Amino acid sequence: MTEAAPYTVHALELGRMGNFIYVIHDHATDRAAVVDPAWDVPAILALTEQRGLRISDILLTHSHFDHINGVEALLNASDAQLHLLRAEAAFWDRYTDLPTLHDGGDRIELGATEIEVLHTPGHTPGSACYRLGDQVLTGDTLFVFGCGRCDLRGGDPEQMYHSLRRLGERLPGGARIRPGHNYGITPTSTLIEQLAGNPFLHFDDCARFVEYRMHLHDREEPYRPEPRPHRPHH
Repeated sequence: MTEAAPYTVHALELGRMGNFIYVIHDHATDRAAVVDPAWDVPAILALTEQRGLRISDILLTHSHFDHINGVEALLNASDAQLHLLRAEAAFWDRYTDLPTLHDGGDRIELGATEIEVLHTPGHTPGSACYRLGDQVLTGDTLFVFGCGRCDLRGGDPEQMYHSLRRLGERLPGGARIRPGHNYGITPTSTLIEQLAGNPFLHFDDCARFVEYRMHLHDREEPYRPEPRPHRPHH
């Protein structure tokens, strides 16, 4: 019999860009960590109040406006500690004296829940994914049958290639991918489904990945990635 996880991940889809805001509930303490607060802070507070949770932490996957525009309001409404990667704090250049800064491989303790910080640059220099057991909150690094843009300030398609390769190699196939936007045909997916159908995970050559990410893919479908069969790239 599988032991029950010590946490629950609640998802809210908020704002005009289909953002997913996640609330991680630690069962042992009723502490909550909010991932990428944006767009509708009253909705986030309503969820936590309804479930009797205390927001103790705010985790940022990266610093683009559509993922952080609720940070200030949520900080004002709670005594939460802000967390982000050291590389993203340098890129963002805000709240530099406020957050707890992390490097890839660090772990955040939310009561009995351990959250592993993964450094996945490419969308921004300090983009992070957060892993809790078999759940991975991937921000704008890995979408359902897609990946984040690399043509915005701070984007780097070569870094994205290597970040996606590491995720594909190091995470278990059953890992549940929870992206930062509802851009796919389903809100979540497993890594094994992504390895089979996500075209961005099918490259073993960085230069070909860069060409596809920067020039070819968005001609087909810029914002609503759909599954495609695995086609070898020669």
